Amino acid sequence: MKYVVQFHQASHDHYDFRLELDGVLKSWAVPKEPPQDEGTKRLCIAVEDHALEYGDFEGEIEEGYGKGTVKIWDKGTYDLENRKEHKIVFILHGKKLRGRYTILKFNKAGENSWLLFKSKEKD
Repeated sequence: MKYVVQFHQASHDHYDFRLELDGVLKSWAVPKEPPQDEGTKRLCIAVEDHALEYGDFEGEIEEGYGKGTVKIWDKGTYDLENRKEHKIVFILHGKKLRGRYTILKFNKAGENSWLLFKSKEKD
C-alpha cells in the first residue's frame, strides 16, 4: 500500500500525512514536520479522505479551503501491522520516513485529534 506526505503552504503551513486505506487516502494534517526519531510525537488532525490519485498531486490550489502550494515531501509504501478503531500501526518504506509508526486517537486535544509517532521496532 502507498503513503504520501505533502507539504502544504497555506494560511497555516502544515504537512498532510496520507495512508492508502479502504480504497482512499486517509488523511491527517500535521502542523510540524512528521517525526523521524523515536520519542517525538506530533499532534495531527484527521481531515477528509482523498481519492488515491491525489497522492501524486503537486501544484497550486487556487481557491477556497486549502488555497496554497502543495509539494510532495515524502512518499513510499507501507505495511499495515495492526489496525483498530482508534489506533493504526504500520511500517513505512519511504525516502525520509522509515520504520514503525503509530497513529493513535488523542481525545484530550479534541474530537479529530490524533498523535503520530515513530514507535519502537518489534524484537
